[in-house]
Amino acid sequence: MILAWKAALIIFTGLISLEIGAAEAAEKTVFPAPGGQETILSIHGATDLAAMDPLIRDFQELSPTVTVEYNEYLTNELFNRAASECDAKQGTMDLVLSSSADHMVKLVNDGCALNYRSAMTRRLPSWTRWRDEVFGFTFEPAVIVYNRDLVPSEDVRRTRAELIDLLRTKPEQYNGKIGSFDISQSGVGYLFASYDAHGTTTFGRLLEAFGRAGLVAGCCTTDLVSDLASGRLAIGYNLIGSYAVGAVRRGAHLAIVIPRDYTVVLSRVVFIPRFSRNPVSAFRFLDYLLSERGQKKSREASFFFSFEGTLPEEVDGPLWLASSGLLRPITIGPELLAVQDRAKRQRFLSEWRRSTHIEPEDR
Repeated sequence: MILAWKAALIIFTGLISLEIGAAEAAEKTVFPAPGGQETILSIHGATDLAAMDPLIRDFQELSPTVTVEYNEYLTNELFNRAASECDAKQGTMDLVLSSSADHMVKLVNDGCALNYRSAMTRRLPSWTRWRDEVFGFTFEPAVIVYNRDLVPSEDVRRTRAELIDLLRTKPEQYNGKIGSFDISQSGVGYLFASYDAHGTTTFGRLLEAFGRAGLVAGCCTTDLVSDLASGRLAIGYNLIGSYAVGAVRRGAHLAIVIPRDYTVVLSRVVFIPRFSRNPVSAFRFLDYLLSERGQKKSREASFFFSFEGTLPEEVDGPLWLASSGLLRPITIGPELLAVQDRAKRQRFLSEWRRSTHIEPEDR
């Protein structure tokens, strides 16, 4: 009996260890309450810590007794974790935010979010909110990024057709030097690609050009921008504009181009899980993100673009993007559920792999 009990204890301890390991898959950063802790807000996000840091610290100036735990994931990992907690009807997430809007809409549609309405949420553009449960708080164009040391100014292209022509006419110069999302790993990469494919004949030709050029596929904008800054890559396609601007402001020698044929724009999305342990602080943080103060801090220190469509000085594009006629905003709503359709997803991934010659085992 004693041996059996010990064996059971070992198995039980092992299961606990597995649970702890799964819970700690994200990278956690703790921001202690500057005024002495009264409560803890647990934020789980697929957004770089560098972008969230100034927002969290500014929020704590308004709420100095709130300790904030920021848990950082890749988009697909965050979706799986949030879905698991929603299914279990309990968890550790007080607030969830991600650039992968289709993931967040799927979770909300599955009944994972609390309803919330305030003066801040009501003033959002209509394409950035749905059912008073999921809200967009940033303006994020998909951009083309060039390493200025590897791409001469005459090779900087501003439309997809021009980019295809560049890769066709100068294969020896750019072979193996163009990068974009691995859309089988990245939720936002998949979202951008699916909107690229919708209603345009250019996308198929672009994929074929990438395949001939030996596309380098990465998990996330941060890694791809880092490879561009180091010279491992010369051109980055469909990258999140704010991360590229941040890299330039840190000294990277990059050119950032708003595509002139059309520009896909997403809004980074936030919702409060139904089983949040601290919804009061979560709603307070949500209102902060949407407030004039939060939007100003975001524009100055985190995400650099605004809903008004004005561009940072580091970006080559129309001065007022919102009125340029180039925008294809990704509307936050039920139409994004089609992006999550399993059969459509598999067909799309198969076509992407066939054209780019990137197989699952290469990841």
